[in-house]
Amino acid sequence: MKQLVLDIRPDAPPTLENFVAGANAELVAMLSLQASLTTAGQLPARHLYVWGAPGSGRSHLLRATVAMAREHGRPTHLLAAEDIDDGLPETADALVAIDDVDQLSADAQIGLFNAFNRSRGNGQSLLLTGPAAPLGLRLREDLRTRIGQCLIYEVQPLDDDSRATILATLAERRGLRLADEVVDFLLRHGRRELSSLLAVLDALDAASLERKRPITLPLLREMIQQGLEI
Repeated sequence: MKQLVLDIRPDAPPTLENFVAGANAELVAMLSLQASLTTAGQLPARHLYVWGAPGSGRSHLLRATVAMAREHGRPTHLLAAEDIDDGLPETADALVAIDDVDQLSADAQIGLFNAFNRSRGNGQSLLLTGPAAPLGLRLREDLRTRIGQCLIYEVQPLDDDSRATILATLAERRGLRLADEVVDFLLRHGRRELSSLLAVLDALDAASLERKRPITLPLLREMIQQGLEI
């Protein structure tokens, strides 16, 4: 694992430190750089576009970068695409982050295109996320072209070895012994998003404590029969 910290929980505030980087170390480093500099003029690339499948962590990275930029004193705006009307904030030197650009309305698409045009003059940088590479976005052509000129990163999914390592490490840090067969079962039959796996680990932890039983495959099967969704 390139990066693994103790504070990985479904309810933990998103930070770049508690994102499990895996094969995304370069992306995390670039976002950290973008967040730590106070003006876009100091960046090697003014605008970034981060894309990946649902559950890949792109929204986590967006929120974490904005939070870190605020800590460094940079003006920030964190926006959901569906909440944007026809204009974007024009705050000088701001980091403007937009999640799910594929959901921009027709008017909001014009607003984002205009934000690209004036960004050099007002010192803004744009951090955008979406579910597909620029060519796969259902947006107006001129906006897709502008997004395609950003520095582009695809969030690479974790492999099963990384997922198993994360679960085993977190269980050990909680003082739990997580049987290998439990991990294998979850990776074969459960949802593969890290947040879902961690939620199951939380449920197993609570059940083990309540029933004074080790975390084994029979306990997991019993909990599934009682309604646990994996």
